[in-house]
Amino acid sequence: MTGLRRIAILTGGGDVPGLNSVIKSVTYRASELGADAIGIRRGWEGLTHVQPGPELDPDYLRRLDRTNTRAIDRTGGTILHTSRTNPAKMPGRALPAWLTTAQAAALQVGEDRYDLTSVVMDHLERLGIDVLVAIGGDDTLSFARILAGKGIPLVAIPKTMDNDAPGTEYCIGFSSAITRAKELIDRQRTTLGSHERIGVFRIFGRDAGFSALFAAYVTSARCVIPEVRYDIEALADVVAADHAGSPSRYAIVVTAEGAIWHGADIPEYGAADAFGHRHKANVGETLASELTSRTGIESLAIELTYDLRSGQPDALDQIVASTFANVAMDLVADGVFGQMVGIRDGKYAHVDLQTTGVAARRVDVDAMYNVERFRPRYDGRLGSPMLLVGLD
Repeated sequence: MTGLRRIAILTGGGDVPGLNSVIKSVTYRASELGADAIGIRRGWEGLTHVQPGPELDPDYLRRLDRTNTRAIDRTGGTILHTSRTNPAKMPGRALPAWLTTAQAAALQVGEDRYDLTSVVMDHLERLGIDVLVAIGGDDTLSFARILAGKGIPLVAIPKTMDNDAPGTEYCIGFSSAITRAKELIDRQRTTLGSHERIGVFRIFGRDAGFSALFAAYVTSARCVIPEVRYDIEALADVVAADHAGSPSRYAIVVTAEGAIWHGADIPEYGAADAFGHRHKANVGETLASELTSRTGIESLAIELTYDLRSGQPDALDQIVASTFANVAMDLVADGVFGQMVGIRDGKYAHVDLQTTGVAARRVDVDAMYNVERFRPRYDGRLGSPMLLVGLD
């Protein structure tokens, strides 16, 4: 594609290891295309709150080049920072301070909800952004779909430690999360055994159980996932048997935050975020209490949440992050927009972003989960993708 002047990149939603590798690779490829690279800080907030002018607003914009991105792939998180801003449904408390009352009234679309899509589009034009590279999970990419539908040239890159973004078999951050989970669970075995406890490890996964399932896959633990309402009495029996059969007299179960047993009601609390999600009460603590009551064995709730998205990416995430970025920039160079890069049938690919606008992907219970034994299925894997997750 000729005539590229400025390529922008942003990261939205929860941070994961590997984001800086994407930022670095996009910056390097932009320089090869003769374009400037601009980082949008704090996700979509950077494009709603910035006030374009002759100089880059340091609160929301950062010039990127080969020098200042050379070593960023050695660290986790995102140098551009992030937020959970949804410009299409922004609450009044989050509106930019510079927006007048009359301007805000013109953007109101519901009770305490404002659509700043037109503001984002205006800012992209005034900033001279020719192409936008948006990195995020399905919440962040849902607004990217809106922009793409309005003709904004953009390419999307999926990331989420839950690995549930539709349209791809793999999302940046997933491998690092499972690597961390294995390390942390294995370290806890000594103290669980010393006290003869049941360890209940809570992991992210509101709608999909990939993180819990794969953490159990690599630790031989029991697990419960959001896709199946389970029998807690049966789980208590299985875990008590594990405890009795272990030489160290301990047992482990991994629960996704959205996993619920028959008859349970895990309440939500607090205000909904920009995408309508509220916090769930801690299912790990509730499950640990229930297992203690049913088995008579002390059960300990242990958090496996924010630790899993911290620190450096593992080797697989670093490889995938850099490759996703380069596939995205290949599309940019070819003038192909409105696409999300991803893994399909085990291969690097891209898909029309609009076709991914469906609910989060969920575990294929029949193929991947043993409901009676509360554990992953290890049989029948011949012909499966390397990471066992297909799109069909």
